[in-house]
Amino acid sequence: MPTYRLPYGKTHLTLTLPGDLDVTVIAPRDADPAPDLPAAALRGLLGAVDADALTGARTAAVAISDKTRPVPQAVLRATLAWLEEAGLRPEAITLLIANGTHTPMTLDEFPQVLPPDLLARHPVTSHDCDDHAALVYLGETPRGTPVWINRAFLAADLRVVVGNIEAHQFMGFSGGVKGAAIGLAGRATVSANHTLMRDPAARAGRYDDNPARQDVEDIGRLAGVHLAVNAVLNRDKQVVRVLAGEPLAVMHAGIPLVGALVEVPVPAPFDLVIAAPGGHPKDFNLYQAQKALAHAAPVVREGGVVIVVAACGEGTGSAAYEAWMAGMTSHQAVLDRFAREEFRLGPHKAFQIARDAIRLREVLLVTEMPPEAVRRALLTPAASLDEAIARALSTLGPGARVAIMPAANATVPVLAD
Repeated sequence: MPTYRLPYGKTHLTLTLPGDLDVTVIAPRDADPAPDLPAAALRGLLGAVDADALTGARTAAVAISDKTRPVPQAVLRATLAWLEEAGLRPEAITLLIANGTHTPMTLDEFPQVLPPDLLARHPVTSHDCDDHAALVYLGETPRGTPVWINRAFLAADLRVVVGNIEAHQFMGFSGGVKGAAIGLAGRATVSANHTLMRDPAARAGRYDDNPARQDVEDIGRLAGVHLAVNAVLNRDKQVVRVLAGEPLAVMHAGIPLVGALVEVPVPAPFDLVIAAPGGHPKDFNLYQAQKALAHAAPVVREGGVVIVVAACGEGTGSAAYEAWMAGMTSHQAVLDRFAREEFRLGPHKAFQIARDAIRLREVLLVTEMPPEAVRRALLTPAASLDEAIARALSTLGPGARVAIMPAANATVPVLAD
């Protein structure tokens, strides 16, 4: 029987499937990593940025991802080296960990995203979306989103975002100004922007007419982000390309590159999809791992099954989500309540899960989370991957169409019309 491997936390799980199934592996296309990365990144920066942007700049703030996303270390180092070569002192370059509405990282967690030498060389701060004294109000976007942005970021002469461009389940794509526009925003800003996820155009791979993403562009303009330095990663999380310059130009250059890697055509829906978010850090809590379901569900037939394989060593990742889900008995009840109430972050994760799960027979979760916690999320716990597969296949006959998505967070299957 064919054998497959799925990333699970910092390790992997192995599965076998009966030979009479029609199995398809859906994964990002492979791409070779960029050679001589730091030099290439520096050349990209120097070639893309107008020297006038640095004229008179004595301080810089650099937004970087928190522990939920891989920080491209070589790209960050190249960016910091370029800033120093332009005349900025190391202590004048502040690194801001862009948590968004995630729990701020503590000092002892900083080494998870930054090596010791950078921690010693530059000031480092973790953003707190609820620290109102550390936020500045900048007005509203055309869609009515109130814009509160990190005060330290705005105070810098040069404002930079370092991160990745990748598919995003309702923003279309991450990257560009998003690391600051969401990562360094106040809770009210993120909440108002995320209400736009309910629009049908707010989905993975969609950018130009995606209201959530275009609202982010407006937030970024108000925040005055000068420079985006973005990496395009291959399926092994290696840097393939580095793009640097004016944020909107970076997005327009990067989206076709990312789309060519992550968008996979699918001719017909599947009966079963087995999806892993991609291992650590994409599956260290349910809040992040949910994105695997979001990318898998659209290519599963009505009444089909999804198995999500995610370690979730930190549980759900949201106390607000857990509190809101208390007493919920069905996905329809979740959708009904969410439609009645004011939009809130945390509960929005319940909406996202219910929106996809309601049309499926079952969503099984292979995880380190306690079974009762999985049931409270209205998902079905499985003690092992073998158990989950046996349960799913018990209602499927020979020839059932099965898809395996080992890097679901970074894969966008596109169903033919």
